[in-house]
Amino acid sequence: MDYLRFVRDNRRFLAFGFLFGLCSSFGQTFFIALFGGELRAEFGLGHGEFGFVYSLGTLLSGLCLIWLGRVIDRVDLRAFGVLVALGLALACLLMAAAWSVPLLFAAFFALRLTGQGLMVHTSATSMARYFDAGRGKAMSIAALGLPAGEMLLPLPAVALIVAVGWRETWAAAGVALALALPPLCLWLLKGHGARHRALVERTDRGEAAAGAAGGEGRRQWSRREVLRDPRFYLILVAVMVPSFVITGLFFHQVHLAAAKGWSLAWLASCFTAYALASTAAALGLGPLVDRF
Repeated sequence: MDYLRFVRDNRRFLAFGFLFGLCSSFGQTFFIALFGGELRAEFGLGHGEFGFVYSLGTLLSGLCLIWLGRVIDRVDLRAFGVLVALGLALACLLMAAAWSVPLLFAAFFALRLTGQGLMVHTSATSMARYFDAGRGKAMSIAALGLPAGEMLLPLPAVALIVAVGWRETWAAAGVALALALPPLCLWLLKGHGARHRALVERTDRGEAAAGAAGGEGRRQWSRREVLRDPRFYLILVAVMVPSFVITGLFFHQVHLAAAKGWSLAWLASCFTAYALASTAAALGLGPLVDRF
C-alpha cells in the first residue's frame, strides 16, 4: 500500500523518470546489439572490429558525460529533458543515415551519450534530487523503465528489421522519439517550477538550521574531493563490474545465438525473463534503501 500511495501522489513525476529510463533503451547495448549482424555485414566489420568501434564510442561518450551531465544542475529540468530527448532522436536518425565506419562510430557515440548516458542520468538525478524520504522508492520506480524496454522492445525491433530493414527501423525510432518525447516530457513536468522552489526552500532551511547549530549544512563535494576519497573506488567497483559482464553478453548476443543455434527472435524473447528479474530486484531494494 505504501508503494501504491507513493505512486499515486507522485504519478506524473515518477512517470517522467520511468519514461526516460524506458527511452534510454535506444542507446543501451541490448538494443543496439540486435542490429549487430546487419551492421557488420553492411560495413564489412569482423566481431573484433565492430566491438572496437562500439567500445571507442562508448568510452568517449562516458568522458563527455562527466562535463555534460553537470549541466542539469544549472538548467531547468524541462529544458534539459527536451534537449536530451531531441538529441536521442537525432542520434537514431544518424544511425539510420550512416554510410561509412566513421559515421557508424559517430552514431554509436551519439546513441551512447544521449541514451545510455544522459537519459539515465536525467532520470536518476531528478528522482534523487526532488525526493527525500521516498528517494529509494522513487529511484526504484524510475529504474523500472529500462527493464520495461528490455521486455517490450527486442521482439518488435527484430520484427521490423526483418520486415523493413535496419535503417528504416532506426529512422522510425528517431521520428517517433522526436514527435512524442518532448511534448510528453513537458506534460509530465507540468508544475515543476513549484517543485523546484520547494526544493530550494527545503535546502535553505536545512542549511540555516545547520548554521545555527554550528554545522556546515549539506556541503557539495568537488570532483577532486570525490576522486581522493577511497570509498568512491569501492562504489566504482560495484557499479562497473555488472556493466562489464552484462554489456559483453548483450553486445555479442547475435554471435552467441548463431553459435548456439538459437533464433534471434527466441533470444530476444528471453529479455522478458531478464526484465522481470530486474523489476523484482528494483522493487524489493527500493524500500531497503529508504530504511537503511
